[in-house]
Amino acid sequence: MKSYLKKALPTRMRWRGLLRTFAIAKKEIRQLKRDVRLMFVIFFFPVFLLIIFGYAVNFDVKHVQIAVYDQDKSELSRDFIRSLIHSEYFNLKYYLVSEQNINRYLDEKIVQLVIVIPRDFSKDINSKRNVNIQFLIDGVDGNTATIIQNYVSGATLNYSRKISAEILSLAGRESYQPIALETRFWFNPDLQTTRFLIPGLIAMILIVTAVVTVSLSLVKEKESGTMEQLNISPLSSLEILLGKTFPFVILSLINAAFILAAGYILFGVEVKGSMLLLFITTLIFLLSSTSIGIFVSVVSDTQQVAFTLATFISLLPSVILSGFIFPIDSMPPVIQIITNITPAKFFIVILRAIMLRGVGIEVFWQQIAYLLLFATVVMGLATIISKKKTEAV
Repeated sequence: MKSYLKKALPTRMRWRGLLRTFAIAKKEIRQLKRDVRLMFVIFFFPVFLLIIFGYAVNFDVKHVQIAVYDQDKSELSRDFIRSLIHSEYFNLKYYLVSEQNINRYLDEKIVQLVIVIPRDFSKDINSKRNVNIQFLIDGVDGNTATIIQNYVSGATLNYSRKISAEILSLAGRESYQPIALETRFWFNPDLQTTRFLIPGLIAMILIVTAVVTVSLSLVKEKESGTMEQLNISPLSSLEILLGKTFPFVILSLINAAFILAAGYILFGVEVKGSMLLLFITTLIFLLSSTSIGIFVSVVSDTQQVAFTLATFISLLPSVILSGFIFPIDSMPPVIQIITNITPAKFFIVILRAIMLRGVGIEVFWQQIAYLLLFATVVMGLATIISKKKTEAV
């Protein structure tokens, strides 16, 4: 009989602990239902951010405004211009009549590119002489200028090959290309920036939502004085934390589903890998994110301080240091070490692997280990600080 009681007692204690945790979670859900503004922010703000960032943060350069100073004014020069504006990358806006207008059009940002065709353009081509065409590009934005340079270089190369083939054909000879370059882009064949950015947007939105909501919820209990009542109740610290964070984890998972649906509908981003693996890794990421929220609630005494600190800790690192926009490999070694302060860095690698490449856990298991280690370290720090503050009181 005694041995039976010894075995049954821990089981009953665990069951009571689960019931207490469920009671705290139920209380938190009821409070959330009453806060209509917070519910609106939780469910609609992430999708709104996805739409804004998805359309606004785009590194694709299209419809470049160009002006042409055609000194040759021949059929061949016009054919060259038509070969450029045939694509969606260039819009021909102006024909310049004098060289003096070139500086003004670039200085006033009327156009981004001025093409100067030399006077003997057609004559030199027909005489099989080399021709130099001048491309004047607005270089204030270095990234855009480089992309425009690549566009015009590719278009000019294609036109040059066309002219060479025509000249050889008139001479009764066929063009010969010893090595043919055939480039194929995997995972993102259209090279759309949005497909690359959507996983980063998901990570950024989820971490901001989780950290801010969890920290505000816990600090709100402090301000209202109910946290002290919970501390002196039979509830353990773990039961309180689990009960209060569990509803927000569920809401964050629902948010993730909304964001994935919006990404598919608006931007055509599909999940190529396992949905189950995506769910599990998202849950692990939310565990890491809520640990940051708990840490913020421990070090903050007011909701205003908690909101400011939570936004600063979650938003800035997830945008700048996570690889969301700026490649981590191109950062200095010291900054690369600092990037480990945000779990979004590891989750973005996982998301891009599952969503864009469709690979399995064998590719990113290290990132999962980092997320679990991050959550353990942050929760450990929060526990130590909380105990010290309690002892000081």
